[in-house]
Amino acid sequence: MLALSAETRDVAPQAERAFLTAAHRLIAIRVRPVYAMNERQPVSTTLRLGRGSCSQRLALLEAVARSRAIDTRVRGLLLDGRFWHPRFPLLRALIPRHVVLAWPEFLLYGRWVSVSELYGDLGTLRAGGRFTNTGGMTLFDAIAHTAVDWDGGTCSSCDLSGHVLADLGYFHSRDDLFEQHGQTLCLPVRVPADLIMSRRSARTRTPARPRR
Repeated sequence: MLALSAETRDVAPQAERAFLTAAHRLIAIRVRPVYAMNERQPVSTTLRLGRGSCSQRLALLEAVARSRAIDTRVRGLLLDGRFWHPRFPLLRALIPRHVVLAWPEFLLYGRWVSVSELYGDLGTLRAGGRFTNTGGMTLFDAIAHTAVDWDGGTCSSCDLSGHVLADLGYFHSRDDLFEQHGQTLCLPVRVPADLIMSRRSARTRTPARPRR
């Protein structure tokens, strides 16, 4: 954690947004995206392993923000499990019907800013096109390139509000959210699933060139 904060120490103290985007880019480089299931994994473990799910990498970004004295909170969203069908076309039967998502917000210059808008307002980011939840781009990566719009406030092509079954409100921390609403998978299912999926990369590999 301290190492990540140290690598962004050259960012001006008043440039909180620039600090967070720099930290986001560092995490994207240092922590390999996988399909881990433990929503309450300590950020120190994620950093030590060098791999983590979208949720685990977002938790790491929140921790780095707090190390800079930037307050954080999360918005709880209950998503339709079908949102992940395009990413796991062969495992649809195993995807839970409902998924609890912790979506971070940061207190910047006196107002709460969603992680969706770290790189700019959603109206500008929508030029990056729709997030399709396929291929190598995860939600963590997508916020730097396109509008991740859970409220349908931008345009129809970037509107993800149809996947939101319920807005669970705001929580002081993701631990508070999961304490109240539970993790997506119960413990007996989560442990074996995590052992398998936490080593599965979320990035697609470039196909090998055929030998001549």
